Amino acid sequence: MKTKTNSYFVIIKSIIILLTITGILAVNGCGKKESTLNMSEDAAGKVYIPPGKYDEFYSFLSGGFSGQLAVYGLPSGRLFRVIPVFSVDPEKGWGYTEETKPMLMTSHGFLPWGDAHHPELSMKEGVPDGRWVFINENNTPRIARIDLKTFRTAEIIEIPNSAGNHSSPFTTENSEYVIAGTRFSIPIREKDVSINSYSENFNGTVSFIKVNPSNGRMSIAFQIMSPPFDYDLSHAGKGPSHDWMFFSCYNTEQAFSLLEVNASQKDKDFIMAVNWKKAEDYVTQGKAKDYEADYYHNVYDDATHSASSEKLTSVKVLDPSECPGMVYYIPCPKSPHGADVDPSGEYIVGGGKLSTVIPVFSFSKMLKAIDGKQFDSEINSIPVLKYDAVIAGEVQNPGLGPLHTEFDGNGYAYTSMFVSSEVVKWKLGSWEVVDRAPSFYSVGHIMIPGGDCKKPWGKYLLVLNKITKDRFLPTGPELTQSCQLYDITGEKMKLLLDFPTIGEPHYAQAITADLISGNSLKIFKINENNHVHATRSSNDVKVERKGNEVHIYMTMIRSHFTPDNIEGIKLSDKVFFHVTNLEQDWDIPHGFAVMGNNTSEMLIMPGETQTITWEPKQVGVFPFYCTDFCSALHQEMQGYIRVHKKEASVELTFSTGTK
Repeated sequence: MKTKTNSYFVIIKSIIILLTITGILAVNGCGKKESTLNMSEDAAGKVYIPPGKYDEFYSFLSGGFSGQLAVYGLPSGRLFRVIPVFSVDPEKGWGYTEETKPMLMTSHGFLPWGDAHHPELSMKEGVPDGRWVFINENNTPRIARIDLKTFRTAEIIEIPNSAGNHSSPFTTENSEYVIAGTRFSIPIREKDVSINSYSENFNGTVSFIKVNPSNGRMSIAFQIMSPPFDYDLSHAGKGPSHDWMFFSCYNTEQAFSLLEVNASQKDKDFIMAVNWKKAEDYVTQGKAKDYEADYYHNVYDDATHSASSEKLTSVKVLDPSECPGMVYYIPCPKSPHGADVDPSGEYIVGGGKLSTVIPVFSFSKMLKAIDGKQFDSEINSIPVLKYDAVIAGEVQNPGLGPLHTEFDGNGYAYTSMFVSSEVVKWKLGSWEVVDRAPSFYSVGHIMIPGGDCKKPWGKYLLVLNKITKDRFLPTGPELTQSCQLYDITGEKMKLLLDFPTIGEPHYAQAITADLISGNSLKIFKINENNHVHATRSSNDVKVERKGNEVHIYMTMIRSHFTPDNIEGIKLSDKVFFHVTNLEQDWDIPHGFAVMGNNTSEMLIMPGETQTITWEPKQVGVFPFYCTDFCSALHQEMQGYIRVHKKEASVELTFSTGTK
């Protein structure tokens, strides 16, 4: 055993050396490498958007460890917005205002940070429809839904019985479900067990989250218990494979220590194929067991401008051993990352990170193999199909480190190569490599607008790089991550643009601008503001004491607060500023901040009400002001609040317009 383990150390060491050499060549040999680039003859002209003109596509890039979602225009690469999702955001007051705090509630309490990985657009008939974008949180398993009318997070649901929510939140053809798989297997019911009992007591799960087709509201319909592997990415079937979901998984060795060695011993891991229609039937038949599980469901209401948080306590779980025909394993060259389905729904492409080929599996062959019981073995009652029975073909010599594949809708596939820092274009059916383009450097995911749907737009390829080295101005020991944009309308990929990104872009989606821009919400109508503390007119402002709580009902409009002078606050008081923006003009938000506040400002859209809590620590007079430039008299938009000693016998007073 010692000799075997040492041999794998040698293998890993060789891989590390290869990575190091590749990195050195990429950095030190960059001049030579750039001379071979296939640049567009008019790259600048193809990405330049003249003043007053719009980009053709919205693209949505995960912020990775920032916990946010970023919106860029394509082809310009201009950053339009950072949407706060799983992390607090002082720019917009997300997670600081009383209205948004419930959005970050979990079974672990209020969490101000999350790890956002994979945006996924809602779909209709297998094509993005521009209504919502979903995104997963990896560290504390959650899925969020962003409303593309407001570009705000509308809902977050926690995923119980899960850890490392990575193969998520990929959606079925009509967004019947978004799917979440566990990256890490864990003890599901018996929580306090020895790590050494991994194979006996640990399991993975895949969760099917139902999406209400009219309002997008999410609920966990059921989970499927799975063997204790690590589940990576997933994609839904299309057309003939509509009823199926495909998950990549690794660590079939069931290792729990030194995974870079112990989880790389087998030649093949798996892609797990799940028949979700059959799973639905089993739930209807009563096969699912109710598991106790604490998890939170948080929803933001645009009518009340407030979020609510609900704690749920059970979830339905299916066991494959009791549900024959629901789950199968397809052997896949080792450590697969991607599990990508072509536009026709016939081909499933695996991305084995440690493989020398790109395997392409046939859905129709898979069905025949199931009917013919062409199984190699069973794992926890799940049949393992024979590799030769389901393989359609292998792309030979594609490069080093295949990860993720997208499709252009014209019969070609594009696969990222992490180790050799390139993207390879190959032809579906013949499996021949027809082009390759260098990336700078260590490309992870790639994105073609609509590249995972039935009808890709197929005009651009976006390459999401992990390392930039010499691509941008240096910024100390940490450099920006980046994207590179390629034109793929011709036979050869042509580089157009580099641009930096926020956080680490793990994955991206893009959609034509016309499917979103015409539905964008411009204002919240003041007469439809149902916030419990809304003040719809400056004549209705008030300041009220309730014990040691003081509630200030304030309005703001260019360029003053009502009221703008408040006295009678005591040191022991907890002050709530309920501020309503009375503007009814597009793009006139107001901000609010008060000296000594230990959270953040709050940004309030036209017609909206938001609340911030202030607990004064000193006696004195403190200014508050508008933080978002709103008019020529923005600097004059301010006021004062006076704080007395705790023992002071004073009354609350407020005024506006007095000298």
